[in-house]
This record gives sequence, structure tokens and C-alpha cells, in this order.
Amino acid sequence: MLAKPLNRALNQRIRDHLNAYLFISPFFILFAVFGVFPMIFTAWVSLHKWNIVGAKTFIGLQNYKFIMEDPYFWKSLYNTFSIWFLSTLPQLFFALILAFLLNQSMLKGREFFRISVFLPNITSVVAVAIIFGALFGQHYGLINYALSLLGMDPIDFRSSVLGTHLAISSMVMWRWTGYNAIIYLAGLQSIPNDLYEAATIDGATKRQQFFFITIPLLRPMIIFTIILSTIGGMQIFAEPLMFSGPGGGSQGQGLTITLLLYEEAFARQAFGYASAIAWMLFFIIVAFSLVNMFFAKKLQSAD
Repeated sequence: MLAKPLNRALNQRIRDHLNAYLFISPFFILFAVFGVFPMIFTAWVSLHKWNIVGAKTFIGLQNYKFIMEDPYFWKSLYNTFSIWFLSTLPQLFFALILAFLLNQSMLKGREFFRISVFLPNITSVVAVAIIFGALFGQHYGLINYALSLLGMDPIDFRSSVLGTHLAISSMVMWRWTGYNAIIYLAGLQSIPNDLYEAATIDGATKRQQFFFITIPLLRPMIIFTIILSTIGGMQIFAEPLMFSGPGGGSQGQGLTITLLLYEEAFARQAFGYASAIAWMLFFIIVAFSLVNMFFAKKLQSAD
């Protein structure tokens, strides 16, 4: 007699589990089709010489060997790291300061300013490139005009390595500082005001409160934005393409890894080599993420 109720209960549990998996299955199906399969296919293509029209020729790890000997890859790697360094560190610093200011209760129109700082993130990259191209123009750019008022010669930002990196970094900073500021602002609002009130009673200044209360409690958010900015910075593509053009400029000063990947795949039709570059970029991002996680654990264990 007990077998039937037990069987019904078991069947009900199975149905509940099946229903749960059916509800979440669209995500996993889409992820498998548009995420897992392209990664596996790209890894397979990276072992071949293929121009998408003819037959694939298996060459093993030759594409990865060519990458190690390719001066354009090393130039693109240097450019990517340089732009990442010039844009990410100042961007996160200014985002933290901006979030701290937007969190002040004395600030009037806080909602307006909070919306305003996020607007650059939803602006078209093409529009951003046109505006910053005008700002950094050699003959009619506003920055060179300001330099001329100071008695300085105009700078050709498009042909200079440092100038190109600064221009592209400024685009990245303008677009993403507000985005990171909103993330920090959410973290700031989760910090109890009692801590600041107690620190004020104890005589702590705003600067001391910022460095000894705000920064330690925002550490998880800071680590998250560093990892997110690192992944995004390693994949920068639209800004250098719009500012420097195909090939990264006359000397390749704007050539990033993703731009090199694009050139190899769609300009030279070397899809096997481009797939190998994509996997090298994947390994670089994974290495950076592991380094960030290592330092994050070190910081947490130091508390």
C-alpha cells in the first residue's frame, strides 16, 4: 500500500525537476549554440589553413608558431596593453571619485547627475569617434588650438604612437567612467551611514573617511570593475578602428589584438590564423583574470 504513494511522490519530484530544467533550458541552448559551439569550432579552425572558400588544410600548431614570430602581433599586444593602462587606471580612479561625489546628500539634482554620467555609455561609438576625431585633429582640433594659445606646436595625434593611444584612451575613459561610477555608487549606498556618523564624531575628515571606510568596504566592487575593465580593455576594437582606420594607422600605432584579428580574417581571408589569434587573446584574458583573482585573495586575506 505504501508503494503507490512513494511512487507518486517520486514521480512528482521527477516532474518538478524536469519542469525546472525546461524553464532554464532556453539559456543553456542559446549558450551552447552561440557560445560553446563557436569556441570549439574556432579552436578546430585554428589548427587549419583556411580562407573560408577552399578546403581546409590541417597544419597543427603552425598558426600559433606564426603568431610567436609575427611582429604585427607583438605590436598589437603592446598597443593593447598601452591603451588599457592609459585608460583603465585613470578611468576607475575618476569613477570612484565621481561616485563619492554623487553619493553626497548635500548635492542637489542628484538623480539628474546620476543619469547624466551614464549617458556616454549608451552613445554610439561612431559618434564618439567623430567627436574625438575633431578634438584631436591636427589642423582644426580644439586640443591643438588650446596648445597654440599656449605657444606650443600642434601635435599630429593620428601619426604619433603616444598621441593615438592617448586619443583612444580618452574615448574609452569618456564612455566607461560613468558606467563604473554607477557600480561604485550602488556599493556606496550599501554602506551604513552610521559608520560615517561615528567617524565624524571621532573627528575623522572626509579624506580619512574615504580612504579608511569607503575604499575597504568597496573592495569587492573595485575588484569586479578591474576584472571587467581588463576583459573589455583587452578586446578594444571599435575605438581604434574608427580613429586610426583599418590596419591601425600608417605605422600600426592603433593596431590592437582584436583589430589584427579582424584584418587577418576579413581583409586577408586567413581564418585559421585569425582563429589562433582569438585563442591567444582568450589565454591572455584568462591569465589576467587569474592574476586579478590572486591579488584579490591576497587583499582579502590581509584584512
